Amino acid sequence: MSTAEASDGQSKQSILLLLLPFWTPLIPPMGIASLKSYLQAFGYRVRTADANVDKEYKVIYDRYFNTIEEFVPQDKRGNYLSIGADVLRNHLMAHMHQNDTREYNDLVKILVNKTYFVKPNDGQVEAMNSVVADFYEWEIQYLERFFAEEIPDVLGITATKDTIPATMFAFRYVREKYPQVKNIMGGPVFSEQLAQGCPDLEYVERVTKPYIDKFIIGNGEFLFLRCLERSLPEDQRIYSSKDEAAVGGKTFDYLSIDVPDYSDFTLSSYPYMGAEGSTGCHFDCSFCNVPVFFGKFKLKDISQTAEHMIELYRRHGTQLFYMADHMINTFVDDLAAEFVKRDASIYYSAYMRVDNHGCNKETALFWRRGGLYRARLGVDSGSEHVLQLMDKQNTPDRSKAMLSSLAYAGIQTTTYWLIGHPGETEEDFQATLDLLEECKNDIWEAECEYLNYYYTGQSHSDKWGSKRELVYPASAKKMLIIDKWGVGGVPSREEIFSRVRRFVRRCRELGIPNPYTMSEIKAADERWQRLHQNSVPPIMEFINRPSNIQENKHFSSHVRAKSKRRDDGDFAFGKAKMYEEEKSIYS
Repeated sequence: MSTAEASDGQSKQSILLLLLPFWTPLIPPMGIASLKSYLQAFGYRVRTADANVDKEYKVIYDRYFNTIEEFVPQDKRGNYLSIGADVLRNHLMAHMHQNDTREYNDLVKILVNKTYFVKPNDGQVEAMNSVVADFYEWEIQYLERFFAEEIPDVLGITATKDTIPATMFAFRYVREKYPQVKNIMGGPVFSEQLAQGCPDLEYVERVTKPYIDKFIIGNGEFLFLRCLERSLPEDQRIYSSKDEAAVGGKTFDYLSIDVPDYSDFTLSSYPYMGAEGSTGCHFDCSFCNVPVFFGKFKLKDISQTAEHMIELYRRHGTQLFYMADHMINTFVDDLAAEFVKRDASIYYSAYMRVDNHGCNKETALFWRRGGLYRARLGVDSGSEHVLQLMDKQNTPDRSKAMLSSLAYAGIQTTTYWLIGHPGETEEDFQATLDLLEECKNDIWEAECEYLNYYYTGQSHSDKWGSKRELVYPASAKKMLIIDKWGVGGVPSREEIFSRVRRFVRRCRELGIPNPYTMSEIKAADERWQRLHQNSVPPIMEFINRPSNIQENKHFSSHVRAKSKRRDDGDFAFGKAKMYEEEKSIYS
């Protein structure tokens, strides 16, 4: 039986929502969990699943990179797993669409050479191909586990730039085996490779017409529901935010979404619980797609955000959260104050922007008391010249000061560095290495990425359009489906990847971690505890300890003085006083 019965006796469709590989499973998939919560309120029966925590898949993933390790020397690997995502993603896509063995093998060689700058031989390519073939065999078995229990009326899959091959394969397989199932795709891929206005979106729509019924671009809850109810034009395959107003005359209130329903997930598989207090961003950094796709910054009610996080803790017992916001600077003071007011010990890791407010040690101590566990900072460059090119509205000195204040408070600092921005010189890159060395003891983790350029969707996509160039041959499109673009000029792709390798090597020399495995994270935590006496608890305490961790309350003396000023109507961490030098930017 494939149809759910609603409480009013009306027949409702059953829905299966998936997140397929490869995606780092830090939190249970918040997007499909929120969608489940929303649709259930309208009587739909919804199942959700995350294939990225499947142990068999993880074995295949490790095998793929172990195979590459056999022929890519250490000094060519750079940020190995991160840049290798390009190879794996395109390899998966090529395998799915190849019909000529020689062309396929030649393309795999190009994929490797354009990333690691080594040329694999035929035997090495065959070994990689074998792992990819095993991946798709595993995916079929994974899908069949759900369809053996119940054939859903609707299959919805969230796609990202790295999960798009597995997503397309799943839809194609399900259409062939279960043609009665309606296939709907949404997800962040529409802010990246398939942003609206990109020729690849039209191409993917055409290629997938036999097996994908609808594409949903943007906040999916409202559009997904209207698609199920058939209140949107049936002759359309792509629905986006402009279609929201066509139903009822008003757009969906994203901020009203209830607590995500994580009940289908084995939460012990994730180090964090997911939460969110806002959407969009105030800024317009050159390489970022957030302002274009998500639009203006929108903030949930702070008390609602805090209550949702506390409610999730009550339900699931997880104290440590990963905030999915693009940045929390605007409301971190109020969120910390809310947890202090409630005397709650909720810890959270969140993306933040380097700003003057965060350079104050008392500010950082207050955040620490209010639960800030890790600040994920876009430092990006040690060159003021490059920061200006990025429109970051930041300086290296400010980055240094904020890292220092956060580290003083014991808050872990994940730093993101962007290598190879158009116009970055060798002198600029050396300034990045210099800043890295200056701040080494105030950095919990350093993660570098090279600039991923998208045809459209980024703030500077059009500005760089005249220098746009294909990374892989145009003839590869029939297998890759989605083009890979770069920005020509200085620095070249080869120089960019050389700098990535140099950055990683310098981090290793300085003892700055970039942990991926749990044992590496444990070592990074131990280092942080040695360096900073106010260090937050190591992650293993949250994973292994069943009781409530309340050590953040040790910082109560720093809060009492601030709270008194709040009672007087002059609370320095409130929005009215916040970011004195930057309030015009955040308004």
